[in-house]
Amino acid sequence: MAKIKIQQVKSRIKCPAVQKRTLDALGLHKMHQIVEQENTPTILGMIKTVHHLVKVIE
Repeated sequence: MAKIKIQQVKSRIKCPAVQKRTLDALGLHKMHQIVEQENTPTILGMIKTVHHLVKVIE
């Protein structure tokens, strides 16, 4: 499978708990942290949930 890089660009402060748990599940715990994940429909759905907090680096 292809890999995608995800970077957190906005703070999780004042976000709903569901979005905070989604960021944790993606492996993002700090601002400007970059993680590499598999390009699967599950991961893409999680990115869609927090699209305003993250940036996808191709």
